[in-house]
Amino acid sequence: MTKNATPLAASLQDDAVHLPVMLDEVLATMQPKDGDVIVDGTFGAGGYTKAMLNAADCTVYGIDRDPDAHKRSEGIKQAYGEKFDILKGCFGAMEQLLTAHGVAQVDGVVLDIGVSSYQLDEADRGFSFRADGPLDMRMGDVGQTAADVVNGYDQDDLANILYEYGEEKKSRRIAAAIVKAREEAPITTTLELANIITATIGIRRIKGKKTIHPATRSFQALRIYVNDELGELRRGLAAAERILKPGGRLVVVSFHSLEDRIVKHFMAEKAGRVAGGSRHLPAHEERSAPTFKLVKASGLKPTAEEEARNPRARSARLRYALRTDAAVESKGGDHA
Repeated sequence: MTKNATPLAASLQDDAVHLPVMLDEVLATMQPKDGDVIVDGTFGAGGYTKAMLNAADCTVYGIDRDPDAHKRSEGIKQAYGEKFDILKGCFGAMEQLLTAHGVAQVDGVVLDIGVSSYQLDEADRGFSFRADGPLDMRMGDVGQTAADVVNGYDQDDLANILYEYGEEKKSRRIAAAIVKAREEAPITTTLELANIITATIGIRRIKGKKTIHPATRSFQALRIYVNDELGELRRGLAAAERILKPGGRLVVVSFHSLEDRIVKHFMAEKAGRVAGGSRHLPAHEERSAPTFKLVKASGLKPTAEEEARNPRARSARLRYALRTDAAVESKGGDHA
């Protein structure tokens, strides 16, 4: 009962600007089949979920920590019934969430890392420096906000966050300006923070290149830190390794170098392609059998047509791997 599903990106134009990035490539690498059980670990607007449910007579479990995503899922539940369910939580906890629903192993896991288009577009979520809203940035509804960090952390810690998670070279100047500004009054809105950053480092224009807003890297850094996105990614990759069946597929779409570096290293290590002299290990130190097989080590980039149609796709990279039948080595704790 496999259904014809590609090319699908154009067919989802009715979802306004909320186009799932690299949808055709996700379907081509995931290859949903009748009877498959697949995890959409970053449900968001449900673009991948709908496409996979249309592609085959499969079952999809969506996971999202955002209560708004659960509201958006109601239409999919009505349309697909028992073939779809959404679980509230973080995808790093997918193993526990699925176990609670009686699911021990799955045929595929897809992850679209980062903030969703809906979250960016809703000013009251506090992700955007282009629209005024509360300085929140939480993907869920618990934990500290960006305002808590900006107003409560000391200057050195703020600078380190901006540098480590946003690769912001002017992090110390920005942190100093934030501390000075909050001495007069707490910084509570996105435009307040964006204006402080802009006034501090200015707008850098490079001839022939698109101007990047001065607050871009700082907002990225705060968002990643507040939501522990890199830790969540590591936990999610490790969980996928444990729950995928032999032959199961792990597909990950990331949008910046910090995320992609983690995915690339994880897949290379788990495929036995450890870089930098690992072949010189002492003879008695045997490597674990590879738990994944890489099909295309360099990953995939979006087409020029998609980049023109959907600007968010321009920085995307898709990496994927096939689960082998090797047992997962128990090391205790998360993958580093």
